Amino acid sequence: MTGPRRTRHKTLVAYYSREKVSLFRRLRDIVLVVIAAFVVLSFFWVLAYRYLPVPITWPMARDALAGRHVEKHWVPLAEIATVMPRAVIGAEDANFCSHSGFDGDAIEAALVGNSRGGKLRGGSTISQQTAKNAFLWPERSWLRKGFEAWFTVLIELVWGKPRIMEVYLNIAELGPGIYGVDAAADHYFGTTAEKLTRAQAARLAAILPQPIKRDAAHPGKQTRRYARRIEKRVRVVKDEGIDFCLTPYSPPR
Repeated sequence: MTGPRRTRHKTLVAYYSREKVSLFRRLRDIVLVVIAAFVVLSFFWVLAYRYLPVPITWPMARDALAGRHVEKHWVPLAEIATVMPRAVIGAEDANFCSHSGFDGDAIEAALVGNSRGGKLRGGSTISQQTAKNAFLWPERSWLRKGFEAWFTVLIELVWGKPRIMEVYLNIAELGPGIYGVDAAADHYFGTTAEKLTRAQAARLAAILPQPIKRDAAHPGKQTRRYARRIEKRVRVVKDEGIDFCLTPYSPPR
């Protein structure tokens, strides 16, 4: 290849190279814009929920679309009996007040337990569960876990522990179409979240892992045993001040 032909070849190569670079830059710019938009929108979404009750979650929408009545009563943390957050701390996340959203020890214990076979265990903290319940869909996937980690970081930074616990206790699924501890207290015990006893709070915490299959008012043998263990942990959480991050926001008892 000589003369004008070689020149045309070089020109074409240079042209296509510039086109590839240009296309890459456009794609890069689009990706950066999408990421920036997601970061900004998610921050303001989290900021809004710092002050406003969470209006709906994915499971609530699922139940409503299925024609099931959704029962939920939003109540401030100060109007929830202190035994309730103590029960979920004892049952779900003993290091809630100490970690920054992720509990390395719990995750490691879950990985070790799962590697030995048997029933799969999760290592999610209350903060992670709140992030998932408030902003994401329930099905497990690596994509959802990635978003969950991001929203966990945000709520730890923007909300703080008392608000995280307040949201968690108000949107947790506690039965078919039943969301939040106040609706659950009324449904199972004919009372309010503010008047829950230690035994009642322990039963509600005991059904959290399987709220559709378990019944707090008429628990099975296994759930009843688990609730008794949680009831003992409530005393430990109180006596050892494990719920120290919530104490200023709790009503006198």
